[in-house]
Amino acid sequence: MTATTTEPRLSSAYWRLCWAAAIDNIGDGAFAAAVPLLAVTVTRDPRLISIVSAATYLPWLLLSMMAGAVVDRYDRVALLWRAQAFQAVVVAVVAVLVAVDQVSIPVLAVLAFGLGAGEVVFGIAAQSILPDIVPKSLLHRANGNQYTVTTVGQMFVGPPLGSVLFTVAGALPFGLDAGSFALSAALLMTLPRRRPAPTAHQPIRTAIADGLRWLARHRLLRALALLLGVNTFCFQLGGVTLVLLATQTLHLSARSYGLLLAGGALGSVLGGLVNARIVARFGALPALVTALVANVFIFVAIGLSPNAIVLGVLLALNGLATTMWSVVTVSLRQQLVPAELLGRVNGVYRMLGWGLIPLGALTGGLVAHGFGLRAAYPIAGGLRGLALLVALPVIVAALASGRARRA
Repeated sequence: MTATTTEPRLSSAYWRLCWAAAIDNIGDGAFAAAVPLLAVTVTRDPRLISIVSAATYLPWLLLSMMAGAVVDRYDRVALLWRAQAFQAVVVAVVAVLVAVDQVSIPVLAVLAFGLGAGEVVFGIAAQSILPDIVPKSLLHRANGNQYTVTTVGQMFVGPPLGSVLFTVAGALPFGLDAGSFALSAALLMTLPRRRPAPTAHQPIRTAIADGLRWLARHRLLRALALLLGVNTFCFQLGGVTLVLLATQTLHLSARSYGLLLAGGALGSVLGGLVNARIVARFGALPALVTALVANVFIFVAIGLSPNAIVLGVLLALNGLATTMWSVVTVSLRQQLVPAELLGRVNGVYRMLGWGLIPLGALTGGLVAHGFGLRAAYPIAGGLRGLALLVALPVIVAALASGRARRA
């Protein structure tokens, strides 16, 4: 007789979560392509365009820690679908305003802030709920799938669809996004519920402080959070004026701009599909460090792109590297942080990691205005390189010695 072992599989609840993400992110991709195109119709000033991007990410700085505490004390499924429903309403308002030609930069900034606030709750809850429905041995695969569907929707399917719809009627891509949020919310309502943690009656300030203390004492995750903060600042510093670099410097049309984003997404899709195999074969440390080093050189090269083809290839390579190190670090958090603290630690981590994005957006607008549209990406690449040199000894020491496996 021969013994057979059943390989663990991802649950049906996980796949419902994955399908909800896939539906939502197609609409988000259309929205991401349409917003800068809409902003360009209002103003060509890179400083004003950067304000809309900054407003989208400002909630990560202001609301992340509070959202993390909320995610640990309330039903995460309810928070997921309610956040999506709220975002559906916000984007529907954008669609109506575009249809009646009542859009301005201040209005876009306010609505972008509201959309970002919903994304803070949704993003932290989604990362925190995954260990509840996925075995630890499958987290790399599950996170890779999540990044793949996110990338396919936000960067591969959504952007060309959004740019094409925008050329037909400005309100169409925003209507599509509102509908995708509503469908995603309906699907998320079917996920299994989870009882609130014992901290549900703990004062909110005490709950937040517990998450802060836990992350502050974990040297590896603390270093990765700070490094993420610099990297996302630099990502937005360069990326906030990408639409101007593509349409003004390289003379792409609105439709071609959407295709450029889709081409760049191919690398992210590949990273999501192969990350688990690469980590299993080479280890988390080589995958993480290689991806971080690659991002530095790619950013410098993006600013020097002579044409749209070279720019598209570099964006694809950047997507591959970014997805690789993102999956590794997200999986580490889910493996190391106690379940009852995961929402709060994720909230603090995302506040540190994403809180500087608004400043990066504003800085990118000023750099582009003062030094030209090509300057932001090389500057961002240099800053990423310096930050990596500082953080690398901590990352190597922690992962190589195995301390990453001990909270």
